Amino acid sequence: MKKIAIIGAGTMGNGIAHTFAQNGFKTNLIDISQSALDKGMATIAKNLDRLIVKEKISENDKTETLKNITTYTDLTKGVLEVDLVVEAATENLDLKLNIFKALDEACPANTLLATNTSSISITQIAAVTKRPEQVIGMHFMNPVPIMQLVEIIRGYDTSDETTQTIMALSRKLGKTPTEVNDYPGFVANRILMPMINEAIETLYNGVAGVQEIDTVMKLGMAHPMGPLQLADFIGLDVCLSILNVMHNGFKNPKYAPCPLLVNMVTAKKLGVKSGEGFYDYSASKKSETVSKQFS
Repeated sequence: MKKIAIIGAGTMGNGIAHTFAQNGFKTNLIDISQSALDKGMATIAKNLDRLIVKEKISENDKTETLKNITTYTDLTKGVLEVDLVVEAATENLDLKLNIFKALDEACPANTLLATNTSSISITQIAAVTKRPEQVIGMHFMNPVPIMQLVEIIRGYDTSDETTQTIMALSRKLGKTPTEVNDYPGFVANRILMPMINEAIETLYNGVAGVQEIDTVMKLGMAHPMGPLQLADFIGLDVCLSILNVMHNGFKNPKYAPCPLLVNMVTAKKLGVKSGEGFYDYSASKKSETVSKQFS
């Protein structure tokens, strides 16, 4: 494993590219939008600067990391001669299936194909390729350069060799890989999303306000971030998508998304990325709740 391609230059994609490049891997960052690539590279540079300020890396480390990254808007050119592709596009099944069909056609026969999906079936994604034994889930946590966990998800046909290779690769990145099987939500989101959904239900039912709910969980349960603030950070649209995957997959009403979450996503109140969610992230109202608009 020497050359890696990352599909998608958004929050997760640029974080994954940053992590591979900082650990000495030649990294191709691919997106259909040049502006998204420019924004992704600017984010990587900014995050490297933060590490320099904290004296965790040197200026030379930053230079070498950025040198390791090459950007592409052409998928076929970007995956030429790579050992591994990590797909980090939007959490949308049809999009991911189309990407994996294209990767299967464009990549060398020995290339492993990984997806950073947080909930979608690895088996279903692998089924559209001619190499299902070489398809695996690598679910990184956000922010990728900082968070240690990588959830490694085996599809029905994922081989032992592929799994062992990806587990070893994750350790080379300084991560702690944890192997799980392919069921909706895997482990991380199967536990996390019902908690977030229940926090939203608690708000929806008028039990307490946004800041009160988050304070209880932070001070009472020692969570570094309250569930509603965390939902804003993840993206409420992403939370809704994951809950829908689990609800459809298990056919269990306990995974049904709260109507308040559905309404907020419909109203484009998606959290940090839209500037407003359970909290207001605009410059003038950095920490004020906006829950009254939806309750």
